[in-house]
Amino acid sequence: MPHKNRDILEILRFELKFLEDGGYGRSPHAPWRAPNVFEDSPSCLNFNDSARPHPCSECLLTQLVPPELRKQEVPCRFIPLNDEGQTVDSLYRHGTQIEVEEALRDWLKREIVRLETEEHREDSERTLLLSGAAHTEPQVPVVKS
Repeated sequence: MPHKNRDILEILRFELKFLEDGGYGRSPHAPWRAPNVFEDSPSCLNFNDSARPHPCSECLLTQLVPPELRKQEVPCRFIPLNDEGQTVDSLYRHGTQIEVEEALRDWLKREIVRLETEEHREDSERTLLLSGAAHTEPQVPVVKS
């Protein structure tokens, strides 16, 4: 698995734990508003910095955003969360905080399983290649006289 995919997997695992531990509950610093998924997470490059000094293009989660939406101001809001095409952005507009969190939880679990499966498959292929190379008898050239 490419290094970036491992990093994404770690971010997604962190996000799932953060969500399940209540990280997206109301903040004592801003109790009047629901927290923004991904943006109000410690995994965000601009976490707790309203100046937003880091471009979102530097965030690994941007790879999960459809290419045509990566130039949005906050691209992580446009990660498709399900087959219906719901995104964090669309759920902010038409859903409740509970629906946002449920869709996010389901998506995180699916993505984690997908990336772990990919990682295990690639590890198995690598092991097979290495074990095959280690057990291959050297070929002695046949010389005809």
